[in-house]
Amino acid sequence: MHSANHWGGSFEIYSGAESTTDDEKSRNIEWDKAALQPQHHHLDETQQSWLLYPQETKKKKYVDLGCVSCSHKALKWTLYAFVFALLVIALPTILAKTLPKHKSKPPPADNYTIALQKALLFFNAQKSGKLPKNNGIPWRGDSGLQDGNGTVDFSKAGLVGGYYDAGDNSKFHFPMAFAMTMLSWSVIEYRQKYEAIGEYQHTRDLIRWGTDYLLLTFNSSASKIDKIYCQVGGSRNGSTLPDDHYCWQRPEDMEYPRPVQYSETIKPIQKKLAKGAATVYAFARDNGRRRAYSSGNDYIEPYYNSSGYYDEYIWGATWLYYATGNISYIKLATQPGFSKHSKALLSISDLSVPSWDNKLPAAMLLLTRYRLFLNPGYPYEEMLSMYHKKTELNMCSYFQQFKVFNWTKGGMVQLNKGRPQPLQYVANAAFLASLYVDYLNATRVPGFNCGPKFISLDRLRSFATSQINYILGDNPMKMSYVVGYGTKFPRHVHHRGASIPTDKTRYSCTGGWKWRDSSKPNPHNITGAMVGGPDGFDQFRDVRTNYNFTEPTLAGNAVLAAALVSLTSNGGIGIDKNSIFTAVPPLYPPTPPPPPAWKP
Repeated sequence: MHSANHWGGSFEIYSGAESTTDDEKSRNIEWDKAALQPQHHHLDETQQSWLLYPQETKKKKYVDLGCVSCSHKALKWTLYAFVFALLVIALPTILAKTLPKHKSKPPPADNYTIALQKALLFFNAQKSGKLPKNNGIPWRGDSGLQDGNGTVDFSKAGLVGGYYDAGDNSKFHFPMAFAMTMLSWSVIEYRQKYEAIGEYQHTRDLIRWGTDYLLLTFNSSASKIDKIYCQVGGSRNGSTLPDDHYCWQRPEDMEYPRPVQYSETIKPIQKKLAKGAATVYAFARDNGRRRAYSSGNDYIEPYYNSSGYYDEYIWGATWLYYATGNISYIKLATQPGFSKHSKALLSISDLSVPSWDNKLPAAMLLLTRYRLFLNPGYPYEEMLSMYHKKTELNMCSYFQQFKVFNWTKGGMVQLNKGRPQPLQYVANAAFLASLYVDYLNATRVPGFNCGPKFISLDRLRSFATSQINYILGDNPMKMSYVVGYGTKFPRHVHHRGASIPTDKTRYSCTGGWKWRDSSKPNPHNITGAMVGGPDGFDQFRDVRTNYNFTEPTLAGNAVLAAALVSLTSNGGIGIDKNSIFTAVPPLYPPTPPPPPAWKP
């Protein structure tokens, strides 16, 4: 018997003679059974090195990628990582760009936006000429297609197109030009708001409809003109001949003569083509023809009489400077003689009321904008600073505490001093006040002074909102003076087209009188029309024949739209500071003249 192997291994046993070959040795090997029993001896490192054979290690496989060699395993995990990144990162990105996008809902429209969208529709209802298919007013059709035929010698289109001014079928170019300018101004300042409410392109189309027509009123391809057309249709006071006032007919049914008025001078500068505007401005400045366009014309004076033209000189020159960058226009706009002849800097309350006839408050605000944002300095600073100060005084006059204008008990400022149709003046002042707030906010100025009183911007904005809210229904009558806005609004609007049903009957000049005199509501609501407004006691008579209460106007609706877009919160707050100055080059003011020589 052999004792157990204390080393934990096995012994070889030889029987008989020693084998001479390795095969024989291997066949004669026997294992000691004791060595197979579990042992409890702990082997140190030396013992383990004697008895344990080195284990064979598995060779790594490598992949040759040309310039780089890497292990097969590393390559595999790299590919896994790439596929994972593709699924987790790239795939969602691809899907996000290819799948249909669901736009987030815009914020709900505020009351000013709702009213604005309606106010713009009024212009669609006032269109003359061949109407586009998408005009959107089902009770309106083509009209005035013979206007100007045989009269205008420089245009094959005659005078077809444009807008009817109010509830009659006359086209007055003087207030039409003002309306297009005010709409354009509001788009320049508040483009982002028009875009946010989906009305940007619509408003541009409305402006183009008017300005394309105004370009027909003179030879816009010429550098110098000697005639400009200022009116189509109209009437003489007290006339009993068939015309736009004596007859009560839809514009589609007109069959009476529509005389065309022209003038040797007129001032409607519109931003359509700079060349055309410059031509008209040069015509208005011609020394041989300077007089108000309405002078001596009994078709115009009773309706849109011009009280002067120096305010238009300042107004037109300022817009032409912004449109062209031609420095000669800013020199004209700041010419001291213009302020003198227009009485712009005098304390005359009527001259602080903006309107189609008085552009001074708007023109001075437009020049104040120039001073606030570009600060041109010498030689314009002296006149610009005076216009800036007068602009602040105009704003001060709108506050009840300074007692420049009377106010109704219901809260309406009487800018036209109790005369009829007050709302267009109220809306005009509200727009200028709101716009001035945005100018000062953009320059981080908190307010201005009215004498010793400091007026915060919040107070001026409150004036603007209070007047527009009055128009929209916050008044003693609890009535909205914008047709279609709210539940209570005028139903007997003084408007020929809206008051006559589209029943396939052609009513004659006097046959339409029964609709004029009817006590029934209009068969068509002329949506968005702002009527003339209440009297000085906040009372309103919804009677069709009383045009002072119930007739809307093109100029009135333009300033209403401008005021509404300035006040809406849709599309953010504030103005577009820079777009209006796109054509204005950098100013390098000339060196001031040297001081006089010192004398001992």
